Amino acid sequence: MTDLTKYHGIIPAFYACYDDEGNISPERVQALTQFFIDKGVKGLYTNGSSGECIYQSVEDRKVVLENVMKVAKGKLTIINHVACNSTRDSIELAKHAESLGVDAIAAIPPIYFRLPEHSIAKYWNDISAAAPNTDFIIYNIPQLVGVALTPTLYREMLHNERVIGVKNSSMPVQDIEIFASLGGEDHVVFNGPDEQFLGGRLMGATGGIGGTYGAMPELFLKLDSLIADKELSTARELQYAINHIIGHMASARGNMYGIIKAVLKINEGLELGSVREPLMPVSEEDASVVAEAARLIREAKKRFC
Repeated sequence: MTDLTKYHGIIPAFYACYDDEGNISPERVQALTQFFIDKGVKGLYTNGSSGECIYQSVEDRKVVLENVMKVAKGKLTIINHVACNSTRDSIELAKHAESLGVDAIAAIPPIYFRLPEHSIAKYWNDISAAAPNTDFIIYNIPQLVGVALTPTLYREMLHNERVIGVKNSSMPVQDIEIFASLGGEDHVVFNGPDEQFLGGRLMGATGGIGGTYGAMPELFLKLDSLIADKELSTARELQYAINHIIGHMASARGNMYGIIKAVLKINEGLELGSVREPLMPVSEEDASVVAEAARLIREAKKRFC
């Protein structure tokens, strides 16, 4: 039986790392991985939304994971998102991930065509069967995918012994309570929306996977420890500070992941490249947003950490 404690805590969603020509940079992937190890996070969620997966080829995603694993294997819990619209491509990525020794694979439902629940279940089970020695996590993000994980579909997926939980990025915090109740102690629920980490943890999430964690890992690590210590008043203040930072980063013309990469360049000296079009790169008019976001993170770290 899987030791589920390896999935507890702070698991940043990994960012796509490009060279100056917009290709995956193995060196920058490895540098970002080491950055997270040095910060003390529990694990990484690779090739997901923050990794711009829907704009990357199967080979791109393999290169990302291979270079993460070169640095992180045995040091971090690695969950690799393998979903593609094609079951065939998803199976290829699942087999590749298992061959590299990841802890878990994850998948959203297929997008565009609206499939019935039994088709979605078959899609997930086919992917899981391709990696029979690897845990499987359902990624529920209905506001982007257009399909919600229902209690009925989750009950069906719980028949698959490799399913160990849900990365829940739906906005209603109650969904976390529903999935936690259905799965019980033998399964985990990850809080997805970073702005409600506190609420999600209090409703039953044992950890979180988030796209803004990487911009400010110290703040989310501190928030997690405040919750564990039941210092909820301070935790609420820190959550509000985090939400202010996220709101500011999201206010730019450029895509937020581009803003985060620019912030990491200022605060941490990391060069991760831009974002892949059609995502909008950071523009000159975003310079003030980037600088202010970087400052807000530094100030919050001084105050809370």
